[in-house]
Amino acid sequence: MKKYPVVWFYILAFGISWIGLIPVVLGSRGIAPFDHPYFQLLGILFSIGPTLAAVIMSQVMQGKTGVQNLLKGLLKWRVGLVWYLVAVLGPIVIFMAGQVLTKLMGLTVELAEIPSNPLLFMIALSVMILSNTGEEIGWRGFALPHLQKRYDALSANLIVGLLWSLWHLPLVFMTNNAMAQSPLLWLISIVASAFIYTWLYNSTQGSILLVALLHVSENLFGAFITGVSPMAYALLNCVVSIVLIAVLGKVNLSRRERVRADQNEVQQKCMKSSV
Repeated sequence: MKKYPVVWFYILAFGISWIGLIPVVLGSRGIAPFDHPYFQLLGILFSIGPTLAAVIMSQVMQGKTGVQNLLKGLLKWRVGLVWYLVAVLGPIVIFMAGQVLTKLMGLTVELAEIPSNPLLFMIALSVMILSNTGEEIGWRGFALPHLQKRYDALSANLIVGLLWSLWHLPLVFMTNNAMAQSPLLWLISIVASAFIYTWLYNSTQGSILLVALLHVSENLFGAFITGVSPMAYALLNCVVSIVLIAVLGKVNLSRRERVRADQNEVQQKCMKSSV
């Protein structure tokens, strides 16, 4: 496992998550006994799968220190106001532009239902915060820096983005799920939006907190800013990703050096040797 940490991370992340999600998908189609509420509780494994996989692999590789280093990114909040604005306002700009593009292209949209009950909304928001943060601990907290240790940011991002999109694949078969309506477009959107996450992660020198905030903002405002077709959303994400590559270059996808696994450990060793 130590020899191929990223491979094992994804095996664990997919395995844990899909063990929880597949019964939920089957239950949504009325297939017994998975339609029983008890099976629906397994869905929590879908959200925490990436985190569990990241923690397990960090423990295997570096023990308690590895887990502590992994979770440090959740506490990295001193990153500059501009990055908070990117994380919160960025999705709003994209979705509002998506509304305009949808109208200009004459595309049809199926409106999503938003919980009108305040209690249900708060429950949904809490689940969203926990699940999105759980994803980012794995995708950007573990996988991305390990891949950037070996590849440039562009290549590492494409691997993370592609596998991130495929991780959602069971949702395509769930009834009343937005991804089931236009699966290919949603998968393209996920891969393209990964460039924004990598840009934010590298620019904040590994802040899981900020990419988790971006993830929550994207899902939250995606529910409230309606009238955006999957086609328009996919196009906009692709345009943004192309602009980021053109402006920032493929090496770091940021004005700063890309974040690599064990970077803090290397820096500490260099400081000790210079003393």
